[in-house]
Amino acid sequence: MMTLISVAIATAYIYSSAVVFGLNGMIFYWELASLIDIMLLGHWIEMKSLMSASRSLEELAKLMPSDAHKLMPDGSVKDVPLSELEINDKVLIKPGEKIPSDGVILEGDSSVDEAMLTGESTLVSKKTGAKVIGGSVNGEGSLILEVKGTGKDSFLSQVIDLVKQAQQSKSKTQDLANTAARWLTIVALSAGAITFFVWLVLVGKDLAFAIERAVTVMVITCPHALGLAVPLVVAVTTALAAKNGLLIRNRVAFEGARKLQAIIFDKTGTITEGHFGVTDTLVLSKDMDEETLRKYAASVDAKSEHPIAKAIAISSEKKLTVEDFNSIPGKGAEGRVNGKDVKVVSPGFLREQNVDFTDKRIELLQAQGKTVVFVLVDGKLKERLLWPT
Repeated sequence: MMTLISVAIATAYIYSSAVVFGLNGMIFYWELASLIDIMLLGHWIEMKSLMSASRSLEELAKLMPSDAHKLMPDGSVKDVPLSELEINDKVLIKPGEKIPSDGVILEGDSSVDEAMLTGESTLVSKKTGAKVIGGSVNGEGSLILEVKGTGKDSFLSQVIDLVKQAQQSKSKTQDLANTAARWLTIVALSAGAITFFVWLVLVGKDLAFAIERAVTVMVITCPHALGLAVPLVVAVTTALAAKNGLLIRNRVAFEGARKLQAIIFDKTGTITEGHFGVTDTLVLSKDMDEETLRKYAASVDAKSEHPIAKAIAISSEKKLTVEDFNSIPGKGAEGRVNGKDVKVVSPGFLREQNVDFTDKRIELLQAQGKTVVFVLVDGKLKERLLWPT
């Protein structure tokens, strides 16, 4: 396509210039200017779509924190830029902070939010020896991490590279347009040459007349619409994908999506709203009403940074004063409310304490994809809160 456009522009300009300086014929400056404007508009639209897609890379890069708490050989902690981190360095990650690099946990237990990188809204429990991804968000526990991947070796950098490759990849539409333009170039150049030969040799017209007809054929057959339509398709698909949070890795595969008849999802964050909320409450004790228990649970979890705890905290508008609050990494939180010891914990905590929580209603709700949180007051099981994951 570029070859045909170049030939058309060069031929029209040289011929029009010759007419200005005395050659008999028509001037094609207007047609020439229109052709150049349309092609530049097409390129501008294409570059604008690529710039828009490039902003998604900037958003990905923002997932990383600006610095890290590096543990020095003498045991002190020093804040350093990420660029100064090296393999096998040890860093401290406080509750609620972003993880500065890929690595392995040396000390500590916590839950990590990897939704921005993996699409999975459910927090992932991490213990000593587990791997973590740079850019994910630490939960309620403190961690000491040994750095295993920085810079281009990190998971996030590899994701950014995939997005760049997707931007540079060609779709079937673009390949089809290029193929059509290739044949159109051959046809147009041949038609221009044949036109010139017929008018000059067979018909016997003068050189100026033959050149004028040949140039007319060249300009008319130039694919103005092709140069504008393809960039428009790229721009529209890129904008729609970005608007819906999609990073297109392969344009050919993306175009083939129109033929899909079934989709299988393996990540809860893909088909849910991506945040938690209490949906059911099962009261197991008669000495407290549901509202009071919700108030106790919400009061304790209001002091926690855990996303699940935040969902429980907003389930009750009224909050009570909490004393001796303590986070139980990976299992819940506890505190004293109105002189009572209140724990909001996971099934794993009850198993460790050998507390029986078997209930057919729980099994039914779990079968619906819901997760269970238990509320204990003074060591007794009072309530079960459930929410979709």
